[in-house]
Order: sequence, then structure tokens, then C-alpha cells
Amino acid sequence: MDKREILKRLDHTLLKQTATWDQIRTLCDEGMEYQTASVCIPPCFVKRAKEYVKDRLAVCTAIGFPNGNMTTAAKAAETEDAVANGADEIDMVINIGMVKEGDYPGVLAEINTIKEACHGKLLKVIIETCLLTEEEKIRMCEIVTESKADYIKTSTGFSTGGATFDDVALMRKYSGSRVKVKAAGGIATVEDAERFIELGADRLGTSRLIQLLEK
Repeated sequence: MDKREILKRLDHTLLKQTATWDQIRTLCDEGMEYQTASVCIPPCFVKRAKEYVKDRLAVCTAIGFPNGNMTTAAKAAETEDAVANGADEIDMVINIGMVKEGDYPGVLAEINTIKEACHGKLLKVIIETCLLTEEEKIRMCEIVTESKADYIKTSTGFSTGGATFDDVALMRKYSGSRVKVKAAGGIATVEDAERFIELGADRLGTSRLIQLLEK
């Protein structure tokens, strides 16, 4: 697979707690040089990053990250702030406890509330597949399809596991054609990236791919 085909699907990511502005700026430089889909960065850096890249690169940030169990109002406020600061895309973490309780109407309502707070910007819904049963994963594919969100995403990369081939195949199978799929967490090789794309991933979230592609 041509490396440009991979790079245009890449959310070049740095979400570590220790991230500094110098590291984020380097991430942005790489994103612009390699024409990635976006950079995915912590909310506190969104304003500086957007002022730095202007319209040359999309800026994505993570909301309710990484645990997802804050209130819907807090997530909505965080989203509003990120969009006001220039975020082009929002990756939100669902309330996994609500899934475990079977409160799917509550999960759906929260997703749609966050989508409203996006004011037209892209919304990706992180379902944290490593914490869900097969039945819960399928149900979340249905919920995201029913919602107004744009993407379903496998993982934060901060829990017990990341993206797997089986999960991406499942998400593509059970999500509606309108919903795109993002694989994130633990993508360690170019071959992994190619396989995720073949299985239906429209985006890849990782910090490693540019370095791997340049070897």
C-alpha cells in the first residue's frame, strides 16, 4: 500500500500526560509535512496548535479522556471550549458504566449532546472495546449508527488494550455505512496499519507510523 494512502488516514497522536508544547509543535510540523488527516492532542494545546498550523492541518482533541465517566455537562463544556479554541475534530469517550448498566438510551443521549456541542465539527465516539463484551460492542455499533456522530473508534490507548483486527472487522460489520471507523491504540507496524485499513478503518490513531514509514 502506498504510504500516502496510510498517511492521509492518520490522526498523528500525542495524548500523554507529560506532553509539552515543544513536543506538540513537532507533532504539528510532522503532520503538515506528511499531510496527515490531523494531529490528535490534549485540549490544553488546541488553541496554540490551531494558531500554529492555521488551515494547513486539522486539529483533533480528546474529550472525557481517558475514562469517560464525568458528567455529560462536563463533556459538553469541554467540547464547547475545544471548538471555540479551534478544534476541527472531537474524539469523545463514552460512559462505559452506562453501557454496563444497559442504559443505552443514556449513552445515545450523551453522544448527541456532545455532537450538538461540536457545532458541525467531526465527532468520533471511543467505545473502549477492551472493556466491552462482544454483545456490548455490537450494541454500541448500533447506538453510534443511530446517533449523529461521524465515527466509531476502538480505544483510548490508555486502558487494558488497543485496537484489534477482530474489533475493527466487527465495527465495520455492525456499524451503518454512514459511520466511519477509527482504529487506535497499539498500532505498532506498517503491516498492522495496512491490515486495519483493509478491514475497513477510515482513520488510524497512533504516534508511531510516520517514524515507521520513514525507515
